[in-house]
Amino acid sequence: MWKLLSTISKHLTIAIPVMMVLGFICGVAVDASAFKGLIIPFTFLMVYPMMVNLKIKKVFEGGDVKAQVLTQAINFGIIPFVAFGLGMLFFRDNPYMALGMLLAGLVPTSGMTISWTGFAKGNMASAVKMTVIGLTLGSLATPFYVQALMGASLEVNVLAVMKQIVIIVFIPMLAGYITQQGLIRRYGQKGFQQEWAPKFPALSTLGVVGIVFIAMALKARAIAASPQMLLYILIPLLIIYTFNYVLSSFIGKKLLPRGDAIALVYGSVMRNLSIALAIAINAFGPEGSSAALVIAVAYIVQVQSAAWYVKFSDAIFGPPPAPETEKIKEEIPSKPQPEEALETFSVPEIKKILYVTDLSPSARHAGTYACSLGVKYNAEVTVMHVLPDILEEYSESAGIDISDRVDRKTWDEFNKYGIEHAREEVRKRVESTSRQITRRVPYCPMNPENIRVEAGNPEDKIVQVAEEEGFDLIILGTYGHSAIEDAFLGSVAHDVIRKSSVPVLSVKLPAHETQAPSAA
Repeated sequence: MWKLLSTISKHLTIAIPVMMVLGFICGVAVDASAFKGLIIPFTFLMVYPMMVNLKIKKVFEGGDVKAQVLTQAINFGIIPFVAFGLGMLFFRDNPYMALGMLLAGLVPTSGMTISWTGFAKGNMASAVKMTVIGLTLGSLATPFYVQALMGASLEVNVLAVMKQIVIIVFIPMLAGYITQQGLIRRYGQKGFQQEWAPKFPALSTLGVVGIVFIAMALKARAIAASPQMLLYILIPLLIIYTFNYVLSSFIGKKLLPRGDAIALVYGSVMRNLSIALAIAINAFGPEGSSAALVIAVAYIVQVQSAAWYVKFSDAIFGPPPAPETEKIKEEIPSKPQPEEALETFSVPEIKKILYVTDLSPSARHAGTYACSLGVKYNAEVTVMHVLPDILEEYSESAGIDISDRVDRKTWDEFNKYGIEHAREEVRKRVESTSRQITRRVPYCPMNPENIRVEAGNPEDKIVQVAEEEGFDLIILGTYGHSAIEDAFLGSVAHDVIRKSSVPVLSVKLPAHETQAPSAA
């Protein structure tokens, strides 16, 4: 389930339009009023998971006051009034759609602020702080903005809006904080960040697509009667997002360093549409579905525009600065070197580790290193086992060349049969090994789902897979404790080291644990 939800979360630009289409079809085909009972559960599912990952302590860290003040000045001093003006211009006869424009411009910052700032290599610490401050201020200010700007056009019950914001934002925020602290106490900060934190945004995505579906279903028959409505909604949204990007980029480029400027752009353009959607649906009754429709379309514009802006961020603000010498010194303890050497030294990233196992004790020992480095560098660990070509083994054992007597299809079927049986055996061993290693290396990223079983010459196959599939490090075990043992027992490791352009970590089994290789 998590993989499916994660996939949906990464492809919101596709998922939201698909859910809008499905909601439209459903709303035209059946009476959608029954879906109103699902609004509160989906709202909680949408908002609560976001709050679990909220880093409230970041608000109290200093160092970027100028960026924070400028961001919130744009968020609360400019954009809501521009959104209100566009709403009244385009939706003069439909105040609830104008309300949707205002809400889409009122609640700033979401998890997208942090994600897209990271993609563009901006200041993520600043983006986290903008998210917390913007979310809190936006939630408190929204009822008063709505009353002041929309009170003459529609009935606004400020207490009802405030009550809904308490239910939608602050209760989930408290529940999220309690959940976060409970998980940290049980699994530690690293365990929370690596194992639990990545799962919650996917749950939030389920709530988002559910609410979008409901909003579209509730308005389906009105849209069917007037299909140009969607295009008419899209025009003011394109205008407000274009204006926001241009304004924020100009201010950031003129007044802030690159990292803070990118954080300002995403901190002022990325609106928390999930909360805006929840307010529209829950605080304004059946008419709120008109506002929700505008916000649902805003999702499409926001996600697409954020992705495209990343592509142009270097052209607007210049490339990110190279790592400073002092940072390199801190990250890589080493013997003192001349300044000239440090200036040209760079640290390769380790994001993909190929852990090669022959199911022996030395390979299991090497697995500890694979897990430890996987945790340290947050790297993906692929487990690989190489079977010798079965008929070649038979040929050597029989002393004759069987290949002359077996056609290629039969040969391949023999190997396929061996690989399938070996894969199940390796999977069982990896699951067992993972449990053993995890006791010594918590949060081990070794995953039984990520197993490779290949057939062929071991050293050639290892080198081929590592080089063709972009691995950053090969880890394998060896038994040798003397020149003679190395010559015989470490031959595969020796050949891989000699042939591979990918760095190789060869791990010896400690002398007190040495035992003969075992197929068991």
